[in-house]
Amino acid sequence: MALTIRQKGDTLGTFRFMTVYLMETLARWVPSTPELEVKVLFGRHIWDFAQHADALGRRTAELRAPLHYSPAPTAHHLAILESLRAATATPDRVFGFYDGYLPALAERYRLYLKDTDAQLDEPSVRVLERILHDFERLQAERRALTAEIGLKPTDAAAAERIRARALGPEPLVVHRPPARSAVEA
Repeated sequence: MALTIRQKGDTLGTFRFMTVYLMETLARWVPSTPELEVKVLFGRHIWDFAQHADALGRRTAELRAPLHYSPAPTAHHLAILESLRAATATPDRVFGFYDGYLPALAERYRLYLKDTDAQLDEPSVRVLERILHDFERLQAERRALTAEIGLKPTDAAAAERIRARALGPEPLVVHRPPARSAVEA
């Protein structure tokens, strides 16, 4: 089923909410992460997430939603984000974020791209493809850093559990009711 313009705005707005949440999570972790190299990694990636949030926010306005529209995801997905943010050990943060949640978010973006018309929704496609390209770089930088400093996960299956929860059958987006008129669309 093709998404309406309103539903596209809700979806990209939810992606923006998640992006801002992840950016803020990294920012919260910087002061309490003891390893300087990891602090630097988080700091560099905060900037990337800020750029992604801005691009998604501008796109929501083009889809007739407010500028930087950011509706929260469903309660299930918000709980996953909150549990990720609550991680205190550096390996749990690094591997949960980069190997657990980030691949799940990338997969959500790919599903959106698969289901949208690349010509009719070309600006959204361009934004998401750019973000996906950045995600690959962020994960490569994480792999290089953890190899360099010898950081290993404390629970090898934890990242996969996060990823599986985030990609489960539960809906991600809370859509607004259909517009009553073309002006509201």
